[in-house]
Amino acid sequence: MKHRTKIFGNESVGYFFVLPALLFMLAFIGYPIINNIILGFQNVDVMTFNNEVKEFVGIQNYIELFRDDILRAAIPNTLIFTVGSIIFQFVVGFALALFFNQNFTFSKPVRGLLMVAWMIPVTVTALMFKFMFGANGGIINEFLMNLHIISKPVEWLVYSGTAMWAIIIANIWIGIPFNMILITTGLSTIPGDIYESANIDGASRFEKFFFITLPMLKESIQAVLVLGFIYTFKVFDLVYVMTQGGPVNATEMLSTYSYKLSFTEFNFSKGASVANILFLILFVVSLFYLRLVREEEVM
Repeated sequence: MKHRTKIFGNESVGYFFVLPALLFMLAFIGYPIINNIILGFQNVDVMTFNNEVKEFVGIQNYIELFRDDILRAAIPNTLIFTVGSIIFQFVVGFALALFFNQNFTFSKPVRGLLMVAWMIPVTVTALMFKFMFGANGGIINEFLMNLHIISKPVEWLVYSGTAMWAIIIANIWIGIPFNMILITTGLSTIPGDIYESANIDGASRFEKFFFITLPMLKESIQAVLVLGFIYTFKVFDLVYVMTQGGPVNATEMLSTYSYKLSFTEFNFSKGASVANILFLILFVVSLFYLRLVREEEVM
């Protein structure tokens, strides 16, 4: 009995529960990542895809890619798109979370309705905004012309200067509910006694916000920003449906460029290399987040 208790103790039972998830991740996440990394060091295209022995080229794919003007445009485009989206998503989502955290009639139903923007498939949202920003009959042009801000329809998705802003606005609309619900969850964990004590001490709304709300939402804010960065940085369907990376690579992202190399030009090794660059950036961001979490736990 003692031996059985040792083998099937609480700690061992926990490993058995984790094992299915671990096997799933190794099969459907670990293997593709490792295979993609190996593919990035080989020369595989449509002519050599079925060869049993693939040519090893080392870092030649990466050297050629970093000499490529498209990749050098895709990296800053992805960063601009990500940072621009996150800033507005977070600010508006935070404001809505504070607003709907108040007890008033219909606060919960309206908050639930706002989640529809996040629940709609991204491809549907992309098509909707593509029509909205269209030059002929687009609601954006109609609205701005009725306000006499513009005199004629603007080709928002055709010009390099406006196409990026169009996809950022579309992504902001998608991401606001995600930010709102996570921050609302964080707000619900703050004990009301703290605010009552602050009211007794005569603290103003600004003092309660900066000295109580923000410090106690630190972990939630970190999680929202990091998850938002990861989800936004690897965006594909929204950009591909709205602009396909155009015009003239103005909205080309790492994900869309990887797709084009792999499934349009059939240069699978270079497509995998771009995907590996994307993975490496997100991996570094994830390590940074884990370090912040570990430091918070130690403190």
